[in-house]
Amino acid sequence: MTFAERFPGATILPFEDKVPQIHETAFVAPGARIIGDVTIGPQASIWYNCVLRGDIHRIEVGARSNVQDGSVFHVEGPRPDTDGCPTIIGEDCVIGHMALVHGATLADKAFVGMGAIAMDGCHVGEGAMLGAGALLSPGKAIPPREIWIGRPAKYLRTMDAAQVEKIRFQAERYCALAERHLATLRGETEA
Repeated sequence: MTFAERFPGATILPFEDKVPQIHETAFVAPGARIIGDVTIGPQASIWYNCVLRGDIHRIEVGARSNVQDGSVFHVEGPRPDTDGCPTIIGEDCVIGHMALVHGATLADKAFVGMGAIAMDGCHVGEGAMLGAGALLSPGKAIPPREIWIGRPAKYLRTMDAAQVEKIRFQAERYCALAERHLATLRGETEA
């Protein structure tokens, strides 16, 4: 089955010798653009009008992670002072609507809020949160389970168990929601 058959309405393109690798259980919504060296793991979901452009470095989206509507992922390519910065998303991550992740790494269960920006060389730790609208400037790191907010982002507090559970719940909910959208797109829903 071709990408066009699996993901109707999505644009999935090779760039030079790099072809996107998308797990058979992943969901890529119509209007999404997946280009070049991009790997999307099992049950991950890339929602409407997202752009993941792996042309000068790689992008990886881990199992069960979701990249919500209008988000943009890009990378920093190699240059004389660095090997560049790929964009690496761990497992069970939640990336809110219209987030911008550019050459950053998110550990498992990380959360990036709506409209937030994570720049080159940033790291969002396991179970950590970059709040909605926040800007994590180049090279900054959020330790595990911490919440950072603002522009530039700064430490707010450490998450409690209930907040960590909400991230897990959101990741699971988006896996189920992706299955429902895929069924609707394939005409498999009950009338």
